[in-house]
Amino acid sequence: MKEFSVFDIIGPRMVGPSSSHTAGAVRIGLIAHRLIGGEHIKSADITLYGSFAETGFGHGTDRAILAGVLGIEPDDPRVRYSVLLAKSEGVDFSVQKSELEMNHPNTAKIVVSSVSGRTFEIVGTSVGGGNIEIVEINGMEVSFTGDYPAIVLFYRDVPGVISKVTSILAENSVNVAFMKVFRSAKRMDACMVIETDAPVPGEDIELIKNSVDGIKEICAV
Repeated sequence: MKEFSVFDIIGPRMVGPSSSHTAGAVRIGLIAHRLIGGEHIKSADITLYGSFAETGFGHGTDRAILAGVLGIEPDDPRVRYSVLLAKSEGVDFSVQKSELEMNHPNTAKIVVSSVSGRTFEIVGTSVGGGNIEIVEINGMEVSFTGDYPAIVLFYRDVPGVISKVTSILAENSVNVAFMKVFRSAKRMDACMVIETDAPVPGEDIELIKNSVDGIKEICAV
């Protein structure tokens, strides 16, 4: 018999109307916000697929994702006013529907850029109850839920990178909960997602960035 948590029974803390189309949508947007690392958002282009495209505007999915991109949490009343907030902050944004079939009906793609020129493209799915899965970043297949603090690293697939990164975390008493590695091809671009029991301190992230050869980008989400 499946065991249910309190979260499963009462649902997430959220602004309605839907846990999947609203709360989950906000959380997908928040991942984009965190990848940018606190920089001011210049633009956000949002594409909705499947059920998100069919019923998302009625459920406020477009506003919810935009709210997350702006750094607003699912239970913040400002979710409803994300369009006004984006305009007041000078954020250029667009929302479009796509008829392209995806693996999950509640799927969104976000292309977000900061004022400094950093750009990320993420694809995420809302799997129900406010839960999400990020399945792609910058064209690289990934898989993480956002339930744990995590660092996402993009690097060249060369020997020693994984061991050096995990050694730095161990030396600084950061406990790894889960780790997954993805790559486009041998010795080409790769992505490492490390989920931890507690947020990785900023100084540890800087140490990894500056001391491990081959790291192209490291983000805390």
